[in-house]
Amino acid sequence: MTNPVVAVTGATGFLGRHLVQTLAQDGWTPRVLVRRDPIHPLWRDIEVEVVAGDLKTPGALDRLAHGAEVVVHVAGLIKAATLEGFNVVNRDGARAAALAAKAAGARFILVSSLAAREPGLSNYAASKRAGEDAVREAYPEALIVRPPAIYGPGDTETLPLFELAAKSPILPVLSPDARVAMIHVQDAAKKLSSYCTNPIQGLVELSDVRRDGYTWTEIMSAAASVMGANPRLVRLPDKALTLAGTLADAWSSASNTPFVFGSGKVRELLHADWSLSSAPMSEGVPSVFGLIDGFAHTVDWYRTEGWLPKNIGA
Repeated sequence: MTNPVVAVTGATGFLGRHLVQTLAQDGWTPRVLVRRDPIHPLWRDIEVEVVAGDLKTPGALDRLAHGAEVVVHVAGLIKAATLEGFNVVNRDGARAAALAAKAAGARFILVSSLAAREPGLSNYAASKRAGEDAVREAYPEALIVRPPAIYGPGDTETLPLFELAAKSPILPVLSPDARVAMIHVQDAAKKLSSYCTNPIQGLVELSDVRRDGYTWTEIMSAAASVMGANPRLVRLPDKALTLAGTLADAWSSASNTPFVFGSGKVRELLHADWSLSSAPMSEGVPSVFGLIDGFAHTVDWYRTEGWLPKNIGA
């Protein structure tokens, strides 16, 4: 007897890689949409079905969804020059995946972002909300999942934070009143896998064990702690961060190269409340990691894989 199939877009991304591994561990057969045969250490001991192509390949989404019990749409764009550039993937791609799942009789899970709660902050946030709205229209029975900032083994985005914490005598912090939800990638993957087994509809916001989120002081102090460092925390003025975002936008325009960091990302960072205190639905399986143990687990992985020197902060 073969295991039931869960189809996954964005499977080779940071969250997608962990989700595929977790689905296999939970008794599913993962089927992934990729441009080339995937090779990754996380998938070394699992069977993965492969559909060649991407979101724009004619018929690829239909082949991905055919015979699957669930389609989990993780694929998304995190940098683009314009709102329409974001929307081509984050809105139109989400709609196409939802329609393919509906046509195949599969349940559909959209992995959105907590940023979609505040679409006026950035083009990225607006496109993620547009994707949610498109999915609601195309497949009203879908589940929409909004994760916050995700970190963990294999994450390239958080690595510089630990490098800075280990080497710098100071660490910048933003507004002391802001709250930021976080989640370890393994917890995020387990929650998504649980929704495949125990289906629900509507909207879910994810977090780790602290649904009320963390202050920037707690986040920076945790990063320093796991690196064995004790830098001085210095409040970074909002105007300085805003100026940095403006300069990044100017350089992006001049070089014709989209960046993740810019004015929109600055507005997201300066937003006061990314907590889950008003989350509309249950998160499903409990999170395992808090910030300190989650950061420690991540740093251990970085050191084991050679991403961080073992003698730094050890």
